[in-house]
Amino acid sequence: MIYRTQPAASAVEGLLLGVAQDAGVPHIGCNCQTCMLARQDPHQRQLPVSLALIDHRAHTSWVIDATPAFPEQLAMLQAYAPGYQLAGVLLTHAHIGHYTGLMYLGREALNAKSVPVYASPMLCAYLTSNGPWSQLVKLGNISLRPITVSVPLALSQRLRVTPLPVPHRAEFSDTLAYLVHGPARSLFYCPDIDRWEHWSQSLPRLLETVDIALLDGTFFSTTELPGRDLAEIPHPLVGATVELLAGTPARVYFIHLNHSNPLLHAGTEHRWLTGQGMSTGLVGQRFALADTNEAAGWAE
Repeated sequence: MIYRTQPAASAVEGLLLGVAQDAGVPHIGCNCQTCMLARQDPHQRQLPVSLALIDHRAHTSWVIDATPAFPEQLAMLQAYAPGYQLAGVLLTHAHIGHYTGLMYLGREALNAKSVPVYASPMLCAYLTSNGPWSQLVKLGNISLRPITVSVPLALSQRLRVTPLPVPHRAEFSDTLAYLVHGPARSLFYCPDIDRWEHWSQSLPRLLETVDIALLDGTFFSTTELPGRDLAEIPHPLVGATVELLAGTPARVYFIHLNHSNPLLHAGTEHRWLTGQGMSTGLVGQRFALADTNEAAGWAE
């Protein structure tokens, strides 16, 4: 739950709207202790991962990933930044936790008018060619904006993003991560990747150039989902990522946590992670991308 506060000292910031894997917590059909508690106590719920970007001077916001909880997350954003225009949605890929919230922009719900949706050309083609998403395009609820990988996209005078392709199951589209650049700080958002070693870039070297990293932390161990073949749903284990990033200067937070991940709770695993100088993301967590008195435009 996010409670309304005064605008942040930072004129440009990120705001976490969720930290869980696509299906959230409680997970459908799961009767583990985590999910049972979350059904009994709404405060134990976790929404699928999504990040809002906010330019307070422009009174404008954007959302990365439209999750199945998009209405609730948009309400959280609007409570935090009332009256701000939703200037667009940026998508990472076509798995259910990252784009299906677009349905709430349709005529059965918000009946939005030309909300810009930024996505890879492959994902734009998928949305155009497959219902019900094609109806959003046909009726003008959304306006698809194909983006070019590795080319910075200006969202406002003080905020830009650079999409980076990452290897991940591509049943319907490719997958993007985003570098987010503010006037003073930068953030790397990567909720899904198969393996860091399968990526053409070096994660440790990339994090030498950013201040904040929100990284795929889906699974803590290979024993979390008995009966499931994790080779079918590959993600880097948290421990492997921590080892890879030992000594990194960036502030690292794990997101996209599966309902089975013990990092969702205080305990041995979470104490171990904080002992490594890293943590998990929290709903409502804010990431300042500008200094209090920063000059207009991007820092050079």
